[in-house]
Amino acid sequence: MTRQWVLGLLSIIIALLGTAFTRDTSTALSTGLQPVSAPNPPPGPDRFTVIVVEYTAFEWKVAAWRDQKKVCTVIVDHEGQPLPGEIFRDCGETIYDTWINQPPCLTNKQATCKGYYTVLVDSSPAEKEIAMQLAPASVWISLEDCEAVLSTSTNICETTPTLVITGQEPLPNEMIIRVEGTYNGESFDCDETDICKFHIGETGNEGVTVEFWSYSSYGDSSLIYTAQVRVQKVDEGDPDQYYWYVDVLSPQWQGQAVATCADSWNVFPPVGGPPEWLTTPKQSEDLSSDIPYTYLAANLILQGAVDASSCVDGGLDASNGVNQCGLEQSRPAVNEWQNQFDELILGTAQETGVPARLLKNLFARESQFWPGIYQAEGDVGLGQLTENGADTTLFWNHSFYNQFCPLILEDGACGAGYMHLDDEQQALLRRALVGSVNATCDECPLGLDLTQADFSVGVFAHTMIANCEQAGQVIRNYTDESPGKVASYEDLWKFTLVNYNAGGGCLAEAITHAQGLSLELNWENVSPLLTGACSGAIDYVNDISQ
Repeated sequence: MTRQWVLGLLSIIIALLGTAFTRDTSTALSTGLQPVSAPNPPPGPDRFTVIVVEYTAFEWKVAAWRDQKKVCTVIVDHEGQPLPGEIFRDCGETIYDTWINQPPCLTNKQATCKGYYTVLVDSSPAEKEIAMQLAPASVWISLEDCEAVLSTSTNICETTPTLVITGQEPLPNEMIIRVEGTYNGESFDCDETDICKFHIGETGNEGVTVEFWSYSSYGDSSLIYTAQVRVQKVDEGDPDQYYWYVDVLSPQWQGQAVATCADSWNVFPPVGGPPEWLTTPKQSEDLSSDIPYTYLAANLILQGAVDASSCVDGGLDASNGVNQCGLEQSRPAVNEWQNQFDELILGTAQETGVPARLLKNLFARESQFWPGIYQAEGDVGLGQLTENGADTTLFWNHSFYNQFCPLILEDGACGAGYMHLDDEQQALLRRALVGSVNATCDECPLGLDLTQADFSVGVFAHTMIANCEQAGQVIRNYTDESPGKVASYEDLWKFTLVNYNAGGGCLAEAITHAQGLSLELNWENVSPLLTGACSGAIDYVNDISQ
């Protein structure tokens, strides 16, 4: 593959954890909330229109070779011969069967030809009606007068949180006329308005479920959407000042995005936000590090980026590892190098929802930020991707596969999904994905194409999303529960790292063993059960998560 081609590859649940609606009648009336009986299910979107399109109609005569007599007429809306389906539509099954199976007529002696032939007779302007589906109404969920904590998905409110559900009508001359739903099993109905607001109280750790939808003057409704909402009231050490921490999981959430995988796992981060290694800071400078990486230092010396000629043996030992003098000589370059990807990591985290500090720690552990091939093995790039890892990415991250596959395979080959491709096609995709993160470049300065290394940051984020999906499915398979029901947010990320490093088989074996011992699924219980070839994942996870 060409380097130019590779560079072109990758160009709420309202978690308002309240237990009940505000019971103050005046507040309910002022916000538009009205107690109602459980509503009937809304009809859902039902909007189509017919548009008239002008086109050129082409009239074809179908005649028999034997006597030149017309047997039927075919009208088509395109240039060129009628298509098989059009012959079947206008001439019937009998003529179609003969026409589609007849041998080509290669002689000027028409009497020797069998079947039928087509002749263009006329063309003329025409109109036709086409049915068209219109954009449906939708509805969104948000909070009022709360501040989002940018490094986490949590919202902090200084007063009792107000949940806001807003209907949206995309069609001109139509409007949202009512918003309905249920909050923790209780119905609400805000009539003659497109916005519904009400206060929500404290909830348990798992939050409460919200269902919501809107009705349109068009005569239909939106889909029914759901959210999971958690509200926790804390005093932050001052009993005279309370705050409400609110987390929302929903595809319709309009606030600060939650970390990716939280929705898939149906799990909330800890109240007040996740541990630091699972956060994304406000600015890239907060990702800065100054760790004296020995593998990185050795590569910088080997590639001539650092002059260690004043050191014994040029700063390297007999196996090309860096010695202490070489490490000291390379410290400024090592510090600069390990932080050059921070802006990209931050942007990728904001775009994908994969925590920025997790990504940086992953790159540090896997490659020490040297984005080539590690010690001539099959592990490649900043995150050391293998073909097995590429297989996981393409199988479990469907949106990424849908973008990546058409760049590699011919039109139409990707539609059925990765698992339905043949072995050769799958292998081609895996090799292409691994190649896309390999920055090794013999003709480039330092032997690396850093533009491609930059590009690969996004690939590894999508690879991590694939692994969190697979890890979640492993837990579902062996517990028959949603991942968030049996494990915490932090532990689920640690299980994802096991999946990334050692594979789904190692994770499944440890989860199965823990289930057999009736152990709670946390890292302290599961990690000792990673044995044999899987045991290396223990230090791997601990390194990244500390």
